[in-house]
Parts: sequence; structure tokens; C-alpha cells
Amino acid sequence: MTETRFRPSNAMILAAGLGKRMRPITATTPKPLIEVNGQALIDHGLDRLVAAGVKTCVVNVHYLADLVEVHVRRRNDIDIVVSDEREQLLETGGGIKKALPLLGDEPFFQLNADTCYWIEGVKPNLEHMIEAWDEDRMDVLLLVAETVKSVGYSGRGDFEMARDGSLTRRSEKGVTPFAYAGAAILHPRIFDGAPEGPFSMNTLFDRAIENGRLFGVQMEGLWLHIGTPDAISAAEYAVRESAA
Repeated sequence: MTETRFRPSNAMILAAGLGKRMRPITATTPKPLIEVNGQALIDHGLDRLVAAGVKTCVVNVHYLADLVEVHVRRRNDIDIVVSDEREQLLETGGGIKKALPLLGDEPFFQLNADTCYWIEGVKPNLEHMIEAWDEDRMDVLLLVAETVKSVGYSGRGDFEMARDGSLTRRSEKGVTPFAYAGAAILHPRIFDGAPEGPFSMNTLFDRAIENGRLFGVQMEGLWLHIGTPDAISAAEYAVRESAA
């Protein structure tokens, strides 16, 4: 008898950030709506969620909120619910915590609108995450990319990954092989006792590490990190090369 894997039906895309590193483009266009290969970044993420069977996606808005809201409400293949942060930007952790009543009690996908862009391998990466998810062992499962095989990424990595997939932080002056690629499965219980107001998800990631409940899945394919205006052309070139 085949084991039935849990498949999240809800998701959240973080789309409220200011996009300061993408200026001057983001002076008039919010980063989630910047087009790469003829499609807004946020739509690349929504397409992946639809393909993975997600039915409802919460999108938070703050900077140039009206533009983001009008854009995402055009989707007719997934139910969009807007979490309004116009009055106060809540950062990654605070934004998700505010939206929890809209996401339900089950684990859900969470994507960063500006970094969840990649060229898939043989199997979609969200499917790899569904296969790896183990609610008994995990509170958080992150998609991580090999930094040396990424396009547009110049950092020193975020995590070390053990053979069982558990993650630990890069030391302050160290270099690690894996960077967080902007896609996660989160169990709502990770927010038990979380701070009020704005806070970073890194606070909860660190707590999950302490409890041995932060895990990773290595990305199959090629991560395209869109962090600066120059990275757009590099990503588009990589996509053209992969299709050649």
C-alpha cells in the first residue's frame, strides 16, 4: 500500500518588502512585479504553487501595495487572499504571523516573491519538499541551493546541512555550501510564543535549530538569485542557455 504524502493546500507569498537593492527599478515597480523572462517574479512563484496543487495563497502587501494587489487578483487558477500591511511593515516573521488565521492549522508553503525563482531539474522542487516533509520531526523545511551552482548569488551561504537534512547556521566568519532559496514548508506551531509586531523569521529558524527541528532539501536544478538589477539579465541568459 502506497503511503499518502501530506500535500499543502495553502501557501503564503511574502510580497511586502521595499526592494531597496533593486533601485532604481523599484522606485515605480514593486520587486514582486519585476519581470524576468516576460513574467513577474511573483507569478513564477504562483505558477509553482498551482502546479503543486495549492488551492489558496495569501499575499502580503505594503510597498506599492495597490499595484501588487491588483496584479495578483487577476489570477483565476488559485484563490488569492491579501494580508494588508499598508499601515506597518511587519518583516518576514511578523507578516506570516499576522496571516496565520488565513492559513489554517495545517503546514503550508511559504515563498519569498523575490527569491523563489529557479530552473527546475527532473522533478519540481516543491515536489521534492512534499516528499521530504515529516511533521513528526520538522517544524520548518527549507529549500536550499548550492551557492557554487547559483546564478546572481555572491554571499557566503546560510546553512550547513547534515546527512539527515538537519540544518545549522554558518559561523559568523565562515563559508557554507548552501543558501536559503526562498521556499519553505512551515508548521503553524513554529509561531507559538513568537514576538508581537515586526520580526524576522530568522528568530524562529534559530529556535527550530536549537530544538533540532529545522531541515533542508537540496534544490535540483539551478537557482537564479534576483538581488540586483544586473541579476535580471544574468538570469534570463541562464534560462535561454538551459533551453538551448
